[in-house]
Amino acid sequence: MLKIAFHKDYFHPVPNGHRFPMEKYELLPQQLIYEGTVTENAFFEPGIIDKELLLAVHTEQYVEDLLSLQIDPKDQRKTGFIHSEQLIRREQIIMEGTRKAAEYALKNGVAMNISGGTHHAYSNKGEGFCLLNDNAIAAKWLLKNKLANKVLIIDLDVHQGDGTAEIFKNTPEVFTFSMHGQNNYPLKKQVSDLDVALTDGIKDDEYLYLLEKNVNEIFQNFTPDFIFFQSGVDILETDKLGKLNLSIAGCKKRDEFVCKLAKEVNVPIVASMGGGYSKEIKHIVEAHSNTYRVAQDVFF
Repeated sequence: MLKIAFHKDYFHPVPNGHRFPMEKYELLPQQLIYEGTVTENAFFEPGIIDKELLLAVHTEQYVEDLLSLQIDPKDQRKTGFIHSEQLIRREQIIMEGTRKAAEYALKNGVAMNISGGTHHAYSNKGEGFCLLNDNAIAAKWLLKNKLANKVLIIDLDVHQGDGTAEIFKNTPEVFTFSMHGQNNYPLKKQVSDLDVALTDGIKDDEYLYLLEKNVNEIFQNFTPDFIFFQSGVDILETDKLGKLNLSIAGCKKRDEFVCKLAKEVNVPIVASMGGGYSKEIKHIVEAHSNTYRVAQDVFF
């Protein structure tokens, strides 16, 4: 059975006074259940992540300041949030969602987190709606407990996984791959193990060609035994921030390629949702739903 991390705190309003981009976290599980892709039994509710797992990735000073609400207001603004106890609790739950999903993926081949993909969180700071880095935390947990020896992070959000690149810049056991818009946030990119910068307006065929070509090249030199997939849907032509021109069908083919590859090489995979900022929420929910539909079809 496909297992999916979900918690009501994922979509609670946050202290900057708006729900966006939180609304999709409430609508997505409703859609998946309504259409019969999964049942309510597919969802599990994560708790608060162990502080020691945060400290394996993030600096002690940053973690202490974050948990005690001592982050400078200027640095808070860089995250897009005004910090509060509710917000920090939400972040800790999201982190545990991806870590717990990794446990399920080891058993079932795949698992998902309705939230997550917080790739702009650095070891010592948060940025871009990201306070803590869930894929990095789960990857470190796997490595420390010898549940994986080599981890591949496939980041296909339209924005570079700059925080993830910084965290793992000196970690050969983790390969960071980011395929993102070259003219998009962040202005200053970090150096991943492999970065593919995409020109504005790229469409389905070229995107999918570059994805397959580069992932296949990675596998020629790096043989992971676990994959994290940041499956942001801000690559869509309808996205307000993305600058790319992929269709919903093209985005689904992206998900099919990644999931089928993981299945073929028998490597567990965890997918987290990442970004999605289309003007109409129906486009965001449909594109994200495809990721779950694909995972269900490929693995079960």
